[in-house]
Amino acid sequence: MTSTLLKNLTLNSPTIKKLPNGLTIVAEQMPVEAVSLNVWTNVGSAVEPDEINGMAHFLEHMVFKGTPRIKRGEFEQLIEERGAVTNAATSQDYTHYYITTAPQDFAQLAPLQLDVVLNPSIPDDDFEHERLVVLEEIRRSDDNPNRRTFRRAIETAFEKLPYRRQVLGPASVIEQLRPQQMRDFHANCYQPNSMTAVAVGNLPVEELIEIVADGFTRLTEERHQSLNSQPSPLPTSEPEPAFPGVVRQEYVDETLQQSRLVMIWRVPGMTQLEKTYTLDVLAGILGHGRMSRLVRDLREERQLVSHIGVSNMTQKLQGLFYISAQLPAENLAEVEEAIRQHISKLQTEIIAETDIARIRTQVANRFIFGNEKPSDRTSLYGYYYSQLGDLAPALGYPARIQSINADQLQKAAVEYLSPDAYGIVTVKPA
Repeated sequence: MTSTLLKNLTLNSPTIKKLPNGLTIVAEQMPVEAVSLNVWTNVGSAVEPDEINGMAHFLEHMVFKGTPRIKRGEFEQLIEERGAVTNAATSQDYTHYYITTAPQDFAQLAPLQLDVVLNPSIPDDDFEHERLVVLEEIRRSDDNPNRRTFRRAIETAFEKLPYRRQVLGPASVIEQLRPQQMRDFHANCYQPNSMTAVAVGNLPVEELIEIVADGFTRLTEERHQSLNSQPSPLPTSEPEPAFPGVVRQEYVDETLQQSRLVMIWRVPGMTQLEKTYTLDVLAGILGHGRMSRLVRDLREERQLVSHIGVSNMTQKLQGLFYISAQLPAENLAEVEEAIRQHISKLQTEIIAETDIARIRTQVANRFIFGNEKPSDRTSLYGYYYSQLGDLAPALGYPARIQSINADQLQKAAVEYLSPDAYGIVTVKPA
């Protein structure tokens, strides 16, 4: 069955079609001379057992090493010849593969993109070669001081949830993985009912859906003749409770020139989406742009930090309200106390309408600017539908932000952002 969502919004009018095999297709015609296909699967590092942590990301690499019908390098050669682009990304909650082509090339190249995602050969020799590539990626990540700080913050934030692990996985695990483990992982997890294919560009919606549906149905039918597997249920976990007090972790990093400070609060995730909107606005008020409170106070006026930013990181099971700063070591205590005072003010003082209006404008403009290209829309639609099975929250996001008032913001600050209970990670130069 096909339906058009939110017809009253002129900016977006995606169409959703669910196939009998469980695949969901989202399609939209857009008058730009390009077409993007973005295939999302609900497989990320959060669904991996500890003993294969990093498998989802490793598999993302191996997907491009050929299929029974596409030789190694042939897909990339065709992409390059047609001036198309392709890439992929893995997170804790999903992996997605995307391609952008000229409209006249979409019918030829889209089925090839689907084939590499659905039917990777995972040959032993390529597996061993790509293992070295992944291990080098892990090494470079370990050598990056910002990534090291982020990893320490995430490990402080989550005690039990799989979000505490790294998407790349540890080198000790990657070194032990075997090709057959990856083949089994792919066969088990890359099933149509856990996948969303999004096609946006300058072709009629019916044609976009037909190209994707025909290619997907043919390829999955062939695949199931040789792979009679059913997807295992994904692990379920409960969000972790708020920090009971201040949980402090301190490190020394001899590669740093300046210290790092990260303060974190456990907050709702995508499974409680209604509760995330106010936190998005609070993050903007505190740390988005030169006029935000922490930037203006700590960087521009008192010059205690060289950088400070705030994010409301919304993952599926649980999110993090995340404040990070780069600063001289002698300012660490003063900056922590200043951030606590700003958090306290959110709870005790009504936020001025001018502050809220600034964030409303930012959000509305970001939504418009982030919808200008077909690839932007495939990312928007794929992310929300793969995580929520619904596009209304994506298209209604600006309206939800516009409706938030000062009382709601104060209540959210009281409920989720305690000035006396948070996680904090500090990293000082040697």
